[in-house]
Amino acid sequence: MKLQKTNKIVFLPFRSIFSSTITTEWNLICEKQYLVNLAQTVTMLGILFGNMLFGYLSDRFGRRNPLVLAVVLQAGSGMAAAFSPWFFGFLVMRFLSALATGGTMITSFVLVMEIVGTEWRTVLGILYQIPFNLGHLLLPVIGYYLRDWRHFQIAISAPSIFLVVYYWILPESPRWELAVGRKENAINTLQKAAKCNKMPTDKIATDVDFYLQTKDINKVEQSKGNILDLVRTPIIRMYTIAICFNWLVCGLCFFGVSQFIGQLGGNIFINVALSAVIQVPSTIFACWATKAWGRKKTLIVANILAGVSILLIGFVPSDPAWIKSTLSTIGMFGLALAFPTVYIYSGELFPTVLRNIGVGTSSMCARIGSMVAPFVASLATVQFWIPPVIFGTVPLIGAILCFKLPETLDCKLPDTIEEAEQYESNNNKNKDNDIEMK
Repeated sequence: MKLQKTNKIVFLPFRSIFSSTITTEWNLICEKQYLVNLAQTVTMLGILFGNMLFGYLSDRFGRRNPLVLAVVLQAGSGMAAAFSPWFFGFLVMRFLSALATGGTMITSFVLVMEIVGTEWRTVLGILYQIPFNLGHLLLPVIGYYLRDWRHFQIAISAPSIFLVVYYWILPESPRWELAVGRKENAINTLQKAAKCNKMPTDKIATDVDFYLQTKDINKVEQSKGNILDLVRTPIIRMYTIAICFNWLVCGLCFFGVSQFIGQLGGNIFINVALSAVIQVPSTIFACWATKAWGRKKTLIVANILAGVSILLIGFVPSDPAWIKSTLSTIGMFGLALAFPTVYIYSGELFPTVLRNIGVGTSSMCARIGSMVAPFVASLATVQFWIPPVIFGTVPLIGAILCFKLPETLDCKLPDTIEEAEQYESNNNKNKDNDIEMK
């Protein structure tokens, strides 16, 4: 390969492993090397905007249709990225593909949460992460057999085409239909679900009428929350800082460590596969831990486990290589445990009037972290120990901040800011009384 504007010897990463990468395709070396990380940052930026755009579309037009739109866009832009002759065109297509991915993430999650009963909501909210884990596990398998980046891009984009069948097989959310006044549509949706589950349908219309009447009776006039309310009062401000930082930790470390693993010694495919395999049991473990230990303790344990193991990577010897691979696997277990936990925890911490904007703002922090992650991982070219020190320290800070949060397991969720403030005040009084009794 001809190298321009340099007299230095440049070693192209993984050139002996992969037949073609975006680095070799467009000579992204020397002064252009930052563009490799920019591609990942653009992807995460697309997911961020996709969360916001499709969040609005799903509230305005329902859950199913925006989800199908996102799937079509995901397939089309993903395939187009594989055939782009220019790096700028590749970035644009990656952004659109990520925009669609952000859309599928938020609309599918909301749809799942709205069509299941309360008793299954926590479990499914966590198990929802399993397909993400399995997708991560497939990446090293596909990459092993397809060493050309264009073939790889086609392979991971093409399956989205088959998801267009969602338009015909997915129901609309009955909760959304009731919220926008489509009562008859909601009844029809519920009747189809009941027939599919071989349950009686004769009382559905009556139950829907009773639900709507009860909702009207219990409706409380409340001022709508805004983003400033997240920092206006001391208790909510503390919640916001702590939970937003923990979301930042998840985004920064999960995606950062996933990229950093490629720079560890040993086989890159085995390293990535190990980090992916461990995510499935950690997600399943989260189902048990969040109920047995509670949300707070689970998140603290996950952060400490991830922080300590990742921190050690920077200081253990490179030979034998399995030591660092094992530590990175343990770290990914902790991060994969933290991600679903913080999802549930943030939804329960904020009062009803701030729940959507609170969770949305928190999720934005994760996207910001994931945008910064590739640049932190690239610091290994300066000093190898810098990325593991950063990726290991921030989870430990997140664990410390968790001690300022209340436990929300089996607690009544607050509806107003005043209720949330009062709940925390009562908790502090109870702690003081316990200390005095001792």
